[in-house]
Amino acid sequence: MAGLNILFIHQNMPGQFRHLVRRLVSDGAHRVVCIGRRKDFAVPGAGRVVYDLPPAAIGPNLFLTPMETGVRHGIQVARACEILAKKGFRPDLIVAHPGWGESLYIKEVFPLAPLVHYCEYFYRSHGADTNFDPADQQDLEANCVTRTRNAHLLLGLDACDWGVSPTFWQKQQHPAAFHSRISVRFDGIDTDAASPDRSATFTLPNGRVLSAGDEVVTYVARGLEPYRGFPSFMRALPEILRRRPAAQILIAGSDEVSYGKPPPDGGSWRAAMLAEVSVDPARVHFLGPIAYTDYLRLLQVSAVHVYLTVPFVLSWSMLEAMAAGCLVVGSATPPVQEVIEDGRNGLLADFFSPAMIAARVVAGLEHAPLYAPLRQAARWTALSRYSLERCLPRQIALLETVASGGSPALE
Repeated sequence: MAGLNILFIHQNMPGQFRHLVRRLVSDGAHRVVCIGRRKDFAVPGAGRVVYDLPPAAIGPNLFLTPMETGVRHGIQVARACEILAKKGFRPDLIVAHPGWGESLYIKEVFPLAPLVHYCEYFYRSHGADTNFDPADQQDLEANCVTRTRNAHLLLGLDACDWGVSPTFWQKQQHPAAFHSRISVRFDGIDTDAASPDRSATFTLPNGRVLSAGDEVVTYVARGLEPYRGFPSFMRALPEILRRRPAAQILIAGSDEVSYGKPPPDGGSWRAAMLAEVSVDPARVHFLGPIAYTDYLRLLQVSAVHVYLTVPFVLSWSMLEAMAAGCLVVGSATPPVQEVIEDGRNGLLADFFSPAMIAARVVAGLEHAPLYAPLRQAARWTALSRYSLERCLPRQIALLETVASGGSPALE
């Protein structure tokens, strides 16, 4: 791609653009500027603009708050772009995550610059995450709030020249009228960092050292919460511990709720589940948030890795687990089913069935040699479809096509 001025926008910069920004900067041919709210992010060679969000102008309103928040993000970013324009910066291409409204008014400042949106998610009251759990059904008003959350996303779809979704299922959640200009391009994972290592060890907080080959069951999530199947996993543990007395359970993640709701009685989902399910603390280890290097070692010693999710955005951690050669027991939900084929490169289980989850984990531990081909196939899936080596060239080619006024391939 010939040298371009490229503007990236994401309130949690770098977010999903981490690898792409670094690759474009390393090429040395482009001028890259990043706009976001984080003050602790900087890529050598890239410009950085940090903006603050002023207080809300109106009181809380379930229907209006998402749009009002989007407008506040959008106007702050537009003002930042206006300053860039006055300093002579003219982007040849803009890449933005529209989820917080930051790109709402970009075209008012740079009307001629092609705008690519990272179309991560579009909210539905039925058929995806909302109302997925039969025991957690929304009422009419809550369903209407869910629909209204898309207001700024629809404005963004109208404004952008092209969109990118990481999975086919996430693309399909967007209105059909826009499908013809949304391509599927996964972010990409570092399959050199996330790779098998049979010599790997992981040291527990109590000093015990676990090694690849031990009966280690792993679970990782940003937050320990129902969206990522934490209650189902916890309810599966007593049977796993009973049937595999040598098994050690490693759980990484914070007590904060990233998606969904906190427990009805307050507190954390970890505390709520420990009040419901009795487990041996000498065998079930809550690690909290851990450093990335420790997380990779955790995957490398894993005998069975459990990844559960409601129909929602796909976590990088599942692909990193597969790249590390884990036997993944995943939930039979989209978009997991887009990646894992049951019995070929992993195992699938009913999201709501602790008994089935436990049975799959126990089988993986009890018959580890039998599942070695699945671990190898998981690694190959990550390498051939989701590695940086495959994904980044496809992303860059898409950006080059949009920058030149063309229409990229949809897949």
